[in-house]
Amino acid sequence: MALTAFFSKLKSGLSRSTEKLTTGITAGFTKRKLDDEALEELEDMLIAADLGATVAARIIANFRKTRFGKEVTDTEIREALATEIAQILTPVAIPLTPEIEKKPFVILMTGVNGSGKTTTIGKLAMFYREYGLFPTLAAGDTFRAAAVEQLQIWGQRSGSPVISAPPNTDAASLAHDALTKAKAEGADILLIDTAGRLHNKTVLMEELRKIIRVIRKIDPTAPHAILLTLDATTGQNAIAQVKIFKDMVDLTGLIVTKLDGSARGGMVAAVRAEVGLPTYYLGRGEKPEDLKRFAAGEFVEAFFAD
Repeated sequence: MALTAFFSKLKSGLSRSTEKLTTGITAGFTKRKLDDEALEELEDMLIAADLGATVAARIIANFRKTRFGKEVTDTEIREALATEIAQILTPVAIPLTPEIEKKPFVILMTGVNGSGKTTTIGKLAMFYREYGLFPTLAAGDTFRAAAVEQLQIWGQRSGSPVISAPPNTDAASLAHDALTKAKAEGADILLIDTAGRLHNKTVLMEELRKIIRVIRKIDPTAPHAILLTLDATTGQNAIAQVKIFKDMVDLTGLIVTKLDGSARGGMVAAVRAEVGLPTYYLGRGEKPEDLKRFAAGEFVEAFFAD
């Protein structure tokens, strides 16, 4: 997919957050002195745009230091905001580069059910195949037949083997078998799906930890990446999800999904400010090409695009 096509989709996906912010700035800052009242209004706008209280407070503090008492236009405010948000996001806009010498590079995928986790695994498989790598997929959400079937479809699309087991099979046992087979067959990457039943946090926590313990009996360095898929439509609730999964396992990065017209895209910056984990990919749509590496500059440009 051409960059312009994805940019257009990204812009559309961020529209819910950006429209609130840009409309408010245009209406309230055509030409205005940046005093206490103006800064308070701007802070409210930032929070309403899903950027979160932490990001809003940081931006307002910088504005107070550099622009307080000065007369500003809406254009100047937008440009300054773009610079501030880019500075927040750039440190976490780093690529996920599988260390192929580990063979297989094990990626454990986590996330609540419905966050797009299984679909994202399939897209990643397509992504890696395009780079000439050989991935294997493990259908570790053994309690959801639909998840297993969905992963098998993506396996067929990408030409990747899928390791599955009968319903309700112990997920750790499945992960053990998948890693054993992936090593035997010379797979470059092993992508392991997991359950996401957050309503039963204790059971899910134990299941994820057991998967990791079992994997490490085969490869003490695995999993080499533990990723969380975040549904962008959840807004500020995404922060709570990250913290919960971070308590469960040692997350190494994030993938933000469902950046459609109902998304609260500002949450990408809010999550960064709260937890500081790398954001590796953005997902927008159901097609393989709708998964793209996260680029801070492109994200900010789409956020403030007219």
